[in-house]
Amino acid sequence: MDDPESREELNFWSFIDLANNRLAEEVGVHHKLATELLLTLNRASNIVTYDLESSVHRPRGWSWSSFRLLFVTWLAGPIEPKAAAELTGMSRAAVSNLSKTLINDGLIDSRPSKKDGRSIQLFLTDAGRRAMVDTFGEQNERELAWADVLTEAEQRILLLLLNKLITNRSQFDVHGRN
Repeated sequence: MDDPESREELNFWSFIDLANNRLAEEVGVHHKLATELLLTLNRASNIVTYDLESSVHRPRGWSWSSFRLLFVTWLAGPIEPKAAAELTGMSRAAVSNLSKTLINDGLIDSRPSKKDGRSIQLFLTDAGRRAMVDTFGEQNERELAWADVLTEAEQRILLLLLNKLITNRSQFDVHGRN
């Protein structure tokens, strides 16, 4: 695979093989399965996210991040930006910037927090609620199309395994958002 022409023919799976072999040669990496697992997990997540964003959200003028903030605000709101950031996996600054755009679009609004007058709460407007009901119906159909390639038992096993990865991250110093 050191031939540049053969590299042009790489696909995702052959790249994983190339990566594992090159990493073993160059840095002595012995955990090939772990590398393959994480590369594949990241790839699957990116593919599904891109599909949902391009087929459901972009036609509405939204990004994936916009949808996540609207979704959390819809279901958990009224919500303080700090809590919204935690639930969406975004930074507080990202939530702040994104909420300004969504307020200008008339989908969310803000008001002073009832428990602390210094902070605010985000909530969906009536237009935002209608948009989320319509949007989530379409997204949920797309989610079903993705999930249907697995049997119900396989879906439950995958959920079990993903939850195991997520809940056991405390065993090492995880860098990133919750």
